[in-house]
Amino acid sequence: MSKQDKIDNFDSNGPGLKDSGLFGLPFTEEDAEVVILPIPWDVTVSFGDGTRNGPEAILWASKQVDLYYSGIKDAWKMGIAMREVPMEWKDLNKHYRKKAQEVITRLEEGASEEDAEIRETLQEVNAQCAELVEYVSNLSRTFLQQGKLVAVLGGDHSSPLGLINALADNHDSFGILQIDAHADLRNAYEGFTYSHASIMRNALAQENVTKLVSVGLRDVCDEEMDFIFNSNDRIVGYFDEQMKAKQFAGESWDSICNDIISELPERVYISFDIDGLEPSLCPSTGTPVPGGLTFEQAVYLIKRVVASGKTIIGFDLCEVSPSETGWDTNVGARMLYHLCNQMGVSNGKMPSDNE
Repeated sequence: MSKQDKIDNFDSNGPGLKDSGLFGLPFTEEDAEVVILPIPWDVTVSFGDGTRNGPEAILWASKQVDLYYSGIKDAWKMGIAMREVPMEWKDLNKHYRKKAQEVITRLEEGASEEDAEIRETLQEVNAQCAELVEYVSNLSRTFLQQGKLVAVLGGDHSSPLGLINALADNHDSFGILQIDAHADLRNAYEGFTYSHASIMRNALAQENVTKLVSVGLRDVCDEEMDFIFNSNDRIVGYFDEQMKAKQFAGESWDSICNDIISELPERVYISFDIDGLEPSLCPSTGTPVPGGLTFEQAVYLIKRVVASGKTIIGFDLCEVSPSETGWDTNVGARMLYHLCNQMGVSNGKMPSDNE
């Protein structure tokens, strides 16, 4: 069945069917403009785990998201599809998460990373994480070469490094807009080269990533602050406390967004850690921190970036951990819909009847 036939036969007002795709849509990765890569990985998380189950839970929750998108007629016709969750990687996650947890426990008890047994386990875990980066990178390249817009759905925040690396092959330069409570600039945190706490440090190893603009920061260490201060403005941090102080003094969120956008280059990758939002919106995430953006503030910022004429070349949404109530994944699914649609807008991929 052609894409147009799928559109003609789809009831956008009906319930999300059990066997339907992401958001209940009828599209596959072959006919969708946006392809989501689910990565069930949380091997190196240092506090609460569970984000490995995020992609499956968000797929389920997404079918409760109504498809009307304000300001864009029939946005759903663009086509969004998520690949099947790679269960082989989820099985590997279970195995290596146990090994990583043993290392973390011993380090918390005062052991050294130089201990022979710990060093051997770290090498084993790091090797497997490197394989995941390569897997995501190769998969991303495949879809990018097909002209698709590609996003990663984690998993922990280490999940999208392969996509960022693949985009660096396609673009001479781009910036990263990071929405996050944490800077994620630690160097091999707890000995794990590809730690969730090191994703931005690893991303900046790509010279083509010319700017990192981090919004919502409120839980950082001295090492990360030094790295920011010594970056020659390659990294700009918008700290939650400072942004709130400006708002309390009467400055508008729109004005703050203008400042953020002015720091971004023309091509932008969005890296969205759900803990960048207020904890009431993501209580089950691995490392929730008081403060943060409201849902509406985050959406407003993303829309303003697109309205400014900048192009969203890719994104990730990470650290969504399922809860018994389904609240976290409900929030995650709705943020995912915004990210997909806004990336589509910025790349001119919306249905022709919006022109």
